[in-house]
Amino acid sequence: MAKAYFDKLGVKYKDVDVERDISAAKEAVEKSGQMGVPVIDIDGTVIVGFDRPRIDTTLRDKKLV
Repeated sequence: MAKAYFDKLGVKYKDVDVERDISAAKEAVEKSGQMGVPVIDIDGTVIVGFDRPRIDTTLRDKKLV
């Protein structure tokens, strides 16, 4: 869902499969403090789950949209 949303907005992103990349999975847990996915890191702001209002606010605040 997040990928499609970022594509729709024209936001560049890096998609990492944490099931295949154990180091990325560990990094996601360290950043978020949780085991949930997706973990979205928008220029240092970490969002766990597809929290669209928070994503939108963060993208605007970071001047990415």
